[in-house]
Amino acid sequence: MNTRPVIESPSEHAALSVTFNNDSSRFVVGLDSGFCIFVSHSGQIQTARDFNAGLGLVQMMGNANYLALVGGGRSPKFPQNKVIVWDDSKSKTALEIATLTSVRGVQISKSRIAVVLQNSVRVYAFKKPPQSLAKYETADNPLGLCCLTEKYLVFPGRTPGQVQIVHLDTDSVSIIPAHTNCLRALTLDLDGEQIATASERGTIIRVWSTSTCAKLAERRRGTETAAIYSLRFSPSGNMLACTSDKGSLHVFEVPNANSTKNKWQWLGNIPFGPFSDVYSFTSTQFETGDEPLLPSNPRQIGDSPGLGTSKPIKGVIGWIDEESLIVVGAGVDARWEKFILTANEENQAAIKRVGWKKYLGN
Repeated sequence: MNTRPVIESPSEHAALSVTFNNDSSRFVVGLDSGFCIFVSHSGQIQTARDFNAGLGLVQMMGNANYLALVGGGRSPKFPQNKVIVWDDSKSKTALEIATLTSVRGVQISKSRIAVVLQNSVRVYAFKKPPQSLAKYETADNPLGLCCLTEKYLVFPGRTPGQVQIVHLDTDSVSIIPAHTNCLRALTLDLDGEQIATASERGTIIRVWSTSTCAKLAERRRGTETAAIYSLRFSPSGNMLACTSDKGSLHVFEVPNANSTKNKWQWLGNIPFGPFSDVYSFTSTQFETGDEPLLPSNPRQIGDSPGLGTSKPIKGVIGWIDEESLIVVGAGVDARWEKFILTANEENQAAIKRVGWKKYLGN
């Protein structure tokens, strides 16, 4: 039973989506009434925009004033087959992109916009009007998995479990046979040189080189099947955090030739467990709240009529620095939790929660 006092009073609004900007300094929440931007390290609201209708997905372009918006919830602000690029400094629409089917995800950079549909990714030049640059077919992608930098575009391949990497400077495409099951999560590190992937089984996480497609590491989350909610590299790329529907937050050491060794790294190289695999060097629990969780099978989400109408996403990770990270969830019971890496009494690595709140009430 949860006996802790509630810091914030419940809000009448519901968070339909949660995404971080590229350096995790801020996160943006799509609401049934508009959107809000929060400062990550404190969970305090920075910007609020009332559209009097729902946004099922909001994605920031770094720390710029542009955001990509997709309508969602029970009363969508925009058609769900349309991406709106919003200029928040002028409080008006800068660009519009319409598609034939519902949008599942969107990524935005200074030069490109990637629109993710159920079975394809469409790439457009960031200009007015938007110029179509490329189209890539994918396996079913109801979660809208996609990562975009100025150098790489990464998304599921045509075959379940594969990852496609588009090298944007040459338009060449590389394929990684990452898993035998459908992809559940993927992420790039801050400089775009490492990819982390997990499948629907959720037991193994693999790390790949973006440039060579070589497997750099394999880490075991556990032995039981789990739905991975979020993967996120630390700012240096030395560590990888993972959340799942088990309510667990794991932190793994990962090799990174371009960065200095972190002080927890030696612990991650100790294999143990039934398969002598490398497990996380520390883990803890995070709050999934009092609402139903996101379906374990992402294909169930594909049956939903639109963004923001399925069960709320939980456990979205953002690193503040090398020793602290936050975990944020959507829904009515929308929670922000802050964790720090530290040492316990036996001088072993540990992760400790140092704050939490229901952020929609602040």
